[in-house]
Amino acid sequence: MIPVETFRGRQVALFGLGGSGMATAEALRAGGAATIVWDDSEAAITKARAAGLDARDLREIDWAGIAALILSPGVPLTHPAPHWSVTRAQAAGVEIIGDIELFCRERRRIAPASSFIAVTGTNGKSTTTALIAHLLGAAGREVAMGGNIGTPVLALAPPDPGRVHVIEVSSYQIDLAPALAPTIGILLNLTPDHLDRHGDMERYAAIKERLVQAADAAIIGVDDDHCEAIAVRLEHSGKPTIRISLAETLGAGIHVRGREIFAWRGHGRKLADLTGIAALRGDHNAQNAAAAIAACLRLGLTEAEIQAGLRTFPGLPHRLEQVGRIGRALAINDSKATNADSTEKALLAFAQGVFWILGGKPKAGGIESLRPLFGRVARAYLIGEAAPAFAETLRGAVPFEIAGTLEAAVAAAARDAMTSDFNEPVILLSPSCASFDQFPNFEVRGQRFCELAAAMPGFSAV
Repeated sequence: MIPVETFRGRQVALFGLGGSGMATAEALRAGGAATIVWDDSEAAITKARAAGLDARDLREIDWAGIAALILSPGVPLTHPAPHWSVTRAQAAGVEIIGDIELFCRERRRIAPASSFIAVTGTNGKSTTTALIAHLLGAAGREVAMGGNIGTPVLALAPPDPGRVHVIEVSSYQIDLAPALAPTIGILLNLTPDHLDRHGDMERYAAIKERLVQAADAAIIGVDDDHCEAIAVRLEHSGKPTIRISLAETLGAGIHVRGREIFAWRGHGRKLADLTGIAALRGDHNAQNAAAAIAACLRLGLTEAEIQAGLRTFPGLPHRLEQVGRIGRALAINDSKATNADSTEKALLAFAQGVFWILGGKPKAGGIESLRPLFGRVARAYLIGEAAPAFAETLRGAVPFEIAGTLEAAVAAAARDAMTSDFNEPVILLSPSCASFDQFPNFEVRGQRFCELAAAMPGFSAV
């Protein structure tokens, strides 16, 4: 835990008692703050009181004595409308911040020279964060990894000159962290996402830009227009900026060519080779690896240390996770693919013979954007609320069946894959949808897929 001493002896309000909210409340208490907590969920309030926290309705307190409102990132700050706790804090002139901001203030107070890598982007944040932490750890560095991935940031070990913090940061968290100033800021890519919470793409991109703007050095994927423009602005401001690209050979930066990653400054020097590394399958993971390599080189790792670490990276669950084989068929759990952009990366990783399980709670845009990749799909199996709409998109282009449930879809996909003529067919769960119609979250959905695959006749782990 990182005790938050910043508000010692002062009164703060906290709204949102999920995992990060509870960790933040405990860190504030450990640091001597008088914290009043609340949530819209009665169950969360009951849990907080059982933990000995001062849970009181923030609509009934005197805001004149409150030094700050600590807002959980899942609670709307601006769009579609500010949460009622936000409007009360604003009316009282109280600053509104989040757990990442508290971490940044504590780091500045106790170990301002400690290494802090912050990773953001629309897609690939978690894999890049985990890969950086793995590479550093494999090279003998002490690492604390968390934030928007796994452990809440304030539940990690405190900042220390001998410790590297590798933190995934969402757009919601950036919006609540005015003092965010990492040693290395990484912006992987930008595509439309969370626009219901940020209003429009321009505001969403501007929020993401803050992370690299305030960093000592920036690493930016420049293969989309928004990130390219951000890179240009940072370079013009004099910020040390490392470009990474899959699409072009850069004048200077890190370039991905196939499965090889090169440092480019007039000529190419090969930094790493991803050939045969299943956990980094696909072009999108090559971009993630390029960003991770750039960060680790800046922190002093050698190319040999990086290559050795890449080969032992286990990958992350639910992100092109290689579950095992059902006969000849490779079972891939990509449950984290909750939009079409993420599923595009999965389909690009396999040239043909894909038996594709998709559907769930639909998102805007559906799967029409994936039409150029439909030729890679042997057959599709539709589940959840999105099934009728997805059927209309696939009709005439991809053979499909409406399976309804994940259980039925896995059984049907295994049956068809094992009797197909493909040398290595792929049973791919890449839903392009949220999970909330049938599962509590994408993790539960992915775990269920793994269980179903493992129960199929002929299954073997890989």
